[in-house]
Amino acid sequence: VQLVESGGGLVQPGGSLRLSCAASGFTFSRYPMAWFRQAPGKERELVAAIASDGGSTNYGDSVKGRFTISRDNAKNTVNLQMHSLKVEDTAVYYCNVRLYSVSYWGQGTQVTVSS
Repeated sequence: VQLVESGGGLVQPGGSLRLSCAASGFTFSRYPMAWFRQAPGKERELVAAIASDGGSTNYGDSVKGRFTISRDNAKNTVNLQMHSLKVEDTAVYYCNVRLYSVSYWGQGTQVTVSS
């Protein structure tokens, strides 16, 4: 299983970023996917999750209405569109899949929101 995140960077408050995760090594279309994040000194938290067919999603309370998770099962990718970014969104963002009770993580991509 390999998960490779991309798209992080430095953005000003109120700005937007789009993260992508390229997945391989498993049958992507069969599994829910998720994005987590971890800020310095804080625990890793769920940002958003999406069902295997993309038919349902759920979001952490702090990002509802600002972030959108989507997936492309033909390309084995899951994306996170982030709008109205806040300083408190600064974190390393991780792509995640859980297979047979084992969680797999990407290497993470840094998102920094700062003026």
